[in-house]
Amino acid sequence: MEELAILKSDSLLAPYANAINGRYEYFESIEKKLVPEGQTLSNFATGYLYFGLHRLSDGWVFREWAPNASAIFLIGDFNNWQRHPDYQLKRIQNGNWEIRLPDYAIAHTQLYKLLVEWEGGSGERIPAWARRVVQDDTTKIFSAQVWSPFQPYVFKNTKFKPTTDPLLIYECHIGMSSSQEKVSTYEEFRTTVLPRIHRDGYNCIQIMAIQEHPYYGSFGYHVSSFFAASSRFGTPDELKHLIDDAHGLGISVIMDIVHSHAVRNEVEGLGRFDGTPYQYFHGGSRREHPAWDSLCFDYAKPSVLHFLLSNCKFWLEEYKFDGFRFDGVTSMLYRSHGLGEDFSGYESYYNMNQDGDAICYLTLANKLIHQVNPYAITVAEEVSGMPGLATRVEDGGIGFDYRMAMGIPDFWIKQIKEIKDEDWKVGNILWELTNRRVEEKTINYAESHDQALVGDKTIIFRLIDSEMYWHMQRGDSTLVVDRGVALHKMIRLITATTINGGYLNFMGNEFGHPEWIDFPREGNGWSYKYARRQWELVDNEKYLYNALGEFDRSMIELINSVPEFNKTAIQQLWDKEGDQVLAFQREDMVFVFNFNGLKSFTDYGILADQGSYEIVLNTDNSVFGGFDLIDESVVHVTTPYPRDPSGREWLKLYIPARTAFVLKKKAD
Repeated sequence: MEELAILKSDSLLAPYANAINGRYEYFESIEKKLVPEGQTLSNFATGYLYFGLHRLSDGWVFREWAPNASAIFLIGDFNNWQRHPDYQLKRIQNGNWEIRLPDYAIAHTQLYKLLVEWEGGSGERIPAWARRVVQDDTTKIFSAQVWSPFQPYVFKNTKFKPTTDPLLIYECHIGMSSSQEKVSTYEEFRTTVLPRIHRDGYNCIQIMAIQEHPYYGSFGYHVSSFFAASSRFGTPDELKHLIDDAHGLGISVIMDIVHSHAVRNEVEGLGRFDGTPYQYFHGGSRREHPAWDSLCFDYAKPSVLHFLLSNCKFWLEEYKFDGFRFDGVTSMLYRSHGLGEDFSGYESYYNMNQDGDAICYLTLANKLIHQVNPYAITVAEEVSGMPGLATRVEDGGIGFDYRMAMGIPDFWIKQIKEIKDEDWKVGNILWELTNRRVEEKTINYAESHDQALVGDKTIIFRLIDSEMYWHMQRGDSTLVVDRGVALHKMIRLITATTINGGYLNFMGNEFGHPEWIDFPREGNGWSYKYARRQWELVDNEKYLYNALGEFDRSMIELINSVPEFNKTAIQQLWDKEGDQVLAFQREDMVFVFNFNGLKSFTDYGILADQGSYEIVLNTDNSVFGGFDLIDESVVHVTTPYPRDPSGREWLKLYIPARTAFVLKKKAD
């Protein structure tokens, strides 16, 4: 076997070569078992075309996998939910069941379930491959729904190709995207929020909570029906229309896909689907996730691999999603689910704690996804830092395109919460933001939805707290608000401009959305007050929320102005801890930060490439809630510094306290 590229690129992995080679060989052996010679993973992952309910030219066919079942009946409003012999499935082979029905037996929008019987018991079940599941407004009971419209949605944009250099992600949740206290819809998002995202310059939306989930407050992470787009937001055709329109605007659409665990529910979900606890999941002590109150898939089972891989292909083919952000990857990689682990060195990754079957599944999933769509985007939510996660499969990696830089938001929380402003170390800030594996692309972010949930605080809330309720009008700010607004811009600017792959922002956080996210629940009187986005704040020019929104738009515009910005080298130019001044360069742009809250500097010298520079973005601009202390019309010309062997010269600048700006070198 030729040495894998991952081992060539990192000599520190040499002691673990056997583990890495073994992992790759295991993946290859499983792929060969799943895929007949001459076929591909894409050919294998077509279960959604076989299982579930399908209309035929002369009627209907329904199939389900339930190896432990002794009898299965289709029940619904078409037979008064009764166990009727005309609707009994027949066992065919390999634990599969089938029923064929005439065209008149069922109709579009009718409701149905399965009555599954097994030795010693029975239960109603929603089909595992159901493509639409709805909840009754009165009884709150979930049922599968026949979805076969006379005129299915036809996509207009059929040749869309995502922009990924860089990838600028707007993380969003359909239900809470309205300013009204309600569950919003795909249609409302398409017509009101999507244009905002396009105007703000983001080129990708990451949609949460698409897969159907019984409990709204789970944020979509306790999935029950893996092939059903959540009906609480609208119809399948309306979701397709949203994705199609996004593509028309040049915006790619990825979804949060949850394959790390499943909801425990038995009637709505896959728990004990055929009467056994281990059909889809581990048996024994590994069945239940110790921290998430959910069930853990057994990735060693070919039928489970078929189900999950088919699920990946289904969303790509049926809805034209451009890829996935895989949730809970750390939990999948390790038998301990990463709980209580410090991951302090390479030895933490290559030991008996690794879940080889889960790693194999993720590798298969990434290979499949890129077979189906070579331009697809895969992102891993992973905190341990396992090497090779975002390395190509053929190079010995797991195959993700990007990994989330999950340490960055934790770093910012610690900075704000535990360290006095005067003790912030600017060199350490840059190191934390750029401390990553060179060969793996990452997604930088200052905060995501995780930092906005009730019980936690957003960056703006940590910086300003209760004063945001009274002093966020322009001209009526306090010292606390001024500090918070300034640091909010600086934190986002340095996080976004140090990317090597992409940047992520959660819906509303770009303008410092006040308060937290709290879904309706018994503890808050089932209120939607905190499960919405107050767009009227960013739209009102009297508010500093508007200023923060304008800054974010200008920042994203600046990044978009540089082709393949994420691939340009970061060169540190200046780092003086005593002054708390930092500067770095990317191509012909120089980024200058003064985190000092007390000192402004006049004629401050930074060594930069010879030339003339002009300011192209300035956090202190009054449009962005600043004080216009910097004259942006001044062209800054370098002066000689003979002792510097690189030929760099002094760039003399006025740098007000707690500001940042970007200079661009003028063409000769």
